[in-house]
Amino acid sequence: MTKIVNHWIGGKSVDGTSGAYGPVTDPATGAVTTKVAFASVEEVDAAVAAAKDAYLTWGQSSLAQRTSILFRFRALLDAHRDEIAALITAEHGKVHSDALGEVARGLEIVDLACGITVQLKGELSTQVASRVDVSSLRQPLGVVAGITPFNFPAMVPMWMFPIAIACGNTFVLKPSEKDPSAAVRLAELLAEAGLPDGVFNVVHGDKVAVDRLLEHPDVKAVSFVGSTPIARYIHTTASANGKRVQALGGAKNHMLVLPDADLDAAADAAVSAAYGSAGERCMAISAVVAVGAIGDTLVEKIRERAEKIKIGPGDDPASEMGPLITAAHRDKVASYVKGAADEGCEVVLDGTGHTVEGYEDGHWIGISLLDKVPTSAKAYQDEIFGPVLCVLRADTYEEGLALINASPFGNGTAIFTRDGGAARRFQLEVEAGMVGVNVPIPVPVGYHSFGGWKDSLFGDHHIYGNDGTHFYTRGKVVTTRWPDPADAPTGVDLGFPRNH
Repeated sequence: MTKIVNHWIGGKSVDGTSGAYGPVTDPATGAVTTKVAFASVEEVDAAVAAAKDAYLTWGQSSLAQRTSILFRFRALLDAHRDEIAALITAEHGKVHSDALGEVARGLEIVDLACGITVQLKGELSTQVASRVDVSSLRQPLGVVAGITPFNFPAMVPMWMFPIAIACGNTFVLKPSEKDPSAAVRLAELLAEAGLPDGVFNVVHGDKVAVDRLLEHPDVKAVSFVGSTPIARYIHTTASANGKRVQALGGAKNHMLVLPDADLDAAADAAVSAAYGSAGERCMAISAVVAVGAIGDTLVEKIRERAEKIKIGPGDDPASEMGPLITAAHRDKVASYVKGAADEGCEVVLDGTGHTVEGYEDGHWIGISLLDKVPTSAKAYQDEIFGPVLCVLRADTYEEGLALINASPFGNGTAIFTRDGGAARRFQLEVEAGMVGVNVPIPVPVGYHSFGGWKDSLFGDHHIYGNDGTHFYTRGKVVTTRWPDPADAPTGVDLGFPRNH
């Protein structure tokens, strides 16, 4: 019997009523294992209404109540991390260890939310004028929404909702319809932790559900992570409807390798950053820029390591890389490799014909490595979101930097070098929001914010960290004067308060 994933509205599972369902496959076998209900406009409205009703009390709840619930949620999440990782592997395909890492990074943001009391402290200035004090405080927005991608079905939602609800908002999550089960399990754990009904809701679906969240008058803010075209659409549409928006888009992350770098360490980093999670992550390194005469040596070291990667089902402990999310995505990724030679690339490794014995119908693709890639090649210009690494050549640091800065994306980047002066120049001169120095995937820890530049981010706020708190709250300044009881009434004064 096929499993059915329904919505979570008002603190309970709610059967879909639209009659529309989407298939969820096991990427390792290609078999449809689950159906997910797609929400109608009316079902989205029901979730927003539940969140709006819950906000009346949750928005006024004490910080102690909110954080105590989040502490209990954290304990439950920690206890069930294996179970959640198994759900991710079954629907996304990533290997179990990678799925466990995803849950661990989500836990970081729950930790931050548990300590939100420090982030929400206001400021006070006394005696700005005679007996006049000025204070500032931050208050929640109301109902907020999150629209999240398939590649991190647990972590990315946890980049959003723990901070949002800790700040006093209520939340409606629209997870990816390709791997929806982890989101529902998180909702169940939040309920078990004592979160009041309606504070956290989950609606599944497609563009119908997304568009309704973007236009609903009771949704005050929208968080999004996904591709650049959709991020631009989310930002434009939600902003036009008067909402606050943080929309994180796609990437083409470069790794600049200078001639003095430890090439073994650089090759290790390039392989793990390019092929981990089958390249289906926005912080994957998809372009290595080799500077000077090291290119041939570096490519050979990358090839040697890449050929040893064990590809197989995510639930096999021996597997280091799993399948891609869908057959259609696998075919799209393969098309970049198959057309690479005609665009001037040297195809060092071609993984497009890879299969796994016993799992021939799975969404498999092997490791691909392209060398001497021209910037005009589609494999370089587009975000492939698969295990394809492009190597470009540059004669100098300046040429390599200019190449990186010419990219329309500005999500993450890295430099590998032993030269501190070169690294310092790079971190100041490169046009990207997150920079690694001898670190290939510079995803910030939870108490710093995540986000890129240029076409990798639409909106003014990065996600989680201090930016996350600011995004989910709005500031208010209060100016107060209390008369001294010893003073007699002085009458009406229509002028500005005197500062001296």
